Amino acid sequence: MNPTLVEVLRGDALESSHAGALAVVDADGAVVAALGDISRPVFPRSAVKALQALPLVESGAAVRLRLNDDELALACASHNGEPEHVRTAAGMLAKAGVDAGVLECGVHWPYLDTVSRALAARGDVPTALNNNCSGKHAGFVCLACALMGWNDSGLDLRQYVKGYVSPEHPVMREVTEALQSTTGCDLSRAPRGTDGCSIPTYAVPLRQLALAFARLGTGIGLREGQAHAAKRLREAVARSPFMVAGSARFDTRVMERLGERVFCKVGAEGVYCAALPERGLGVAIKIDDGNNARAAEVVMAAVIEALVALDDAEAVFMRGFSDVTLKNWNGIEVGALRASGDLRTSLKG
Repeated sequence: MNPTLVEVLRGDALESSHAGALAVVDADGAVVAALGDISRPVFPRSAVKALQALPLVESGAAVRLRLNDDELALACASHNGEPEHVRTAAGMLAKAGVDAGVLECGVHWPYLDTVSRALAARGDVPTALNNNCSGKHAGFVCLACALMGWNDSGLDLRQYVKGYVSPEHPVMREVTEALQSTTGCDLSRAPRGTDGCSIPTYAVPLRQLALAFARLGTGIGLREGQAHAAKRLREAVARSPFMVAGSARFDTRVMERLGERVFCKVGAEGVYCAALPERGLGVAIKIDDGNNARAAEVVMAAVIEALVALDDAEAVFMRGFSDVTLKNWNGIEVGALRASGDLRTSLKG
């Protein structure tokens, strides 16, 4: 049974708790810190979008299409669907000579309530560009440009891209290879499912996910093209953290404050991954009950507090995520949400 990583207090009494597992690994694969079962395969979901974006840069597509920092950061994003995100995804597709009609990620309302309400008030409906994965999928379409051959004008990109979410499509084979080579996990033997945006998702042990993010942050263990791609994506995200998530989101707020010292990315069902380049470490978290905002963010904040060099103001900023005062609708303090003692002790190492 995995240990408690996060406690929820009502007054001074424990009301509920969230168990899970945590792996912190260096680029050589050595485990620096661990709690719980880090060998059990878990579906990383959107936490690995930066790994899935590596072929976009390594293939030369990003340079050929002149993708800028905003666009590369969006390729790694689970965004709010705000106007800036929508425009940027549309711009990526325009550079490839197509429009949102090629996207196969599906349609949902923007994550940010104010944006959804404004959209509805205008009598509009969302499109695939509002999907939190539209940037990742736009990146897949741009990758297809490189895979189909830049100089072959006889190929119709729209037809070539069709079905790109299938595991057998050339685009998805490249994306899967990037995930396999960075994690060192044989994905042909891994459990496979379908992600929310319709691409295949593979279950990978936390230890190997953390290894992949240590490699992402350092380039160690990656082939030359991948190492360059990892560096370029990290730079883009550090310069354009708003694109990775958006207003009031943990990933954006933390990376706006800490820059290239942290690359962190949330995934569905309580998964969180991060690269800590200055420390040469990768982090992978899984909350057993799938809780993100109330649990996975608290754990990631505690990890950053413990393992990243912070000044006093930055430490106070991060403590606001790992030890949260809970208030009711009248603004009365009713309890707290905090990293467990076991978690903080394990991170002291």
